[in-house]
Amino acid sequence: MPAGQPFTRLCQLTAQGRHTGRADLHLHTTHSDGTYSPAQVVELGRRCGLAALAITDHDTLAAFAAARQAAAGSGMEVLAGVEISTEFQERELHLLAYFVDPADPALNEALAAVCRQRRERFGEMVERLRQHGVVLPASVLQRQTGPEALGRRYLAELLVQAGKVGSVREAFARYLHDGNPLVAPKKRLPVAQAIELVRAAGGVAGWAHPPQRCDRQSLATLRGLGLGAVEVEYPEVRRGRQHQLRLWAAELGLAITGGSDCHGPGRREVGCCTISTEELERLRGQRPGPSNARAD
Repeated sequence: MPAGQPFTRLCQLTAQGRHTGRADLHLHTTHSDGTYSPAQVVELGRRCGLAALAITDHDTLAAFAAARQAAAGSGMEVLAGVEISTEFQERELHLLAYFVDPADPALNEALAAVCRQRRERFGEMVERLRQHGVVLPASVLQRQTGPEALGRRYLAELLVQAGKVGSVREAFARYLHDGNPLVAPKKRLPVAQAIELVRAAGGVAGWAHPPQRCDRQSLATLRGLGLGAVEVEYPEVRRGRQHQLRLWAAELGLAITGGSDCHGPGRREVGCCTISTEELERLRGQRPGPSNARAD
């Protein structure tokens, strides 16, 4: 995690950005697979003039309270958010949830179950690596408390610390890429169940960084299940793809969301992808309730 002078310099560079009055609604912290603390994410958002941000850690809402406290008095809104691992049409779909009640029992119970399985999966991958001849010393494993939502990136960082690889990128390329038998399967909630949980918690569900297989029909199917938004502003998306997603969203009555998907220092910095405050209000308008009711 950056600290001291490097983080101060990063804040200075971020402050030069021109994002005033906009919102970054896709951010990660040390509570999942990010390297910034919630307070650091908030500080970077404040420095680049964001009107709002959402910390969307994987399968946990644990960072929300600290982020909201860090933003107190700044005038910047911190939305309660989470990125949920779900399954749609036998493939993984990352579901962004916004405006949820962070104390909702059913949502938290479901997320806790996913995180428990993440810990079991993590242990299984450590064992698979051991059997493959890549042994993580007990000293490395024991001194790490780990985030709430353990994942491959954290395991990659441990491999770097143990000297087994030179970088996180190398760890994924050699051991942790999709399809490698060393990677254990991940528990995913059925997308219909996840959307129902989000809406019952007062929130809006959106499809994160939709892949090429995302077409109008799949969006319409998800809209019928209660999807309220689709992410359009995100790193490396092509302008033509953005236009197509915006067109489908307008046709289907979906709101627009977007964000940097920042996990730490690098190309995807806080505020590099944002939506307008007008788009944020339209997203807010998708919340379930008497004033936002719609026919499903």
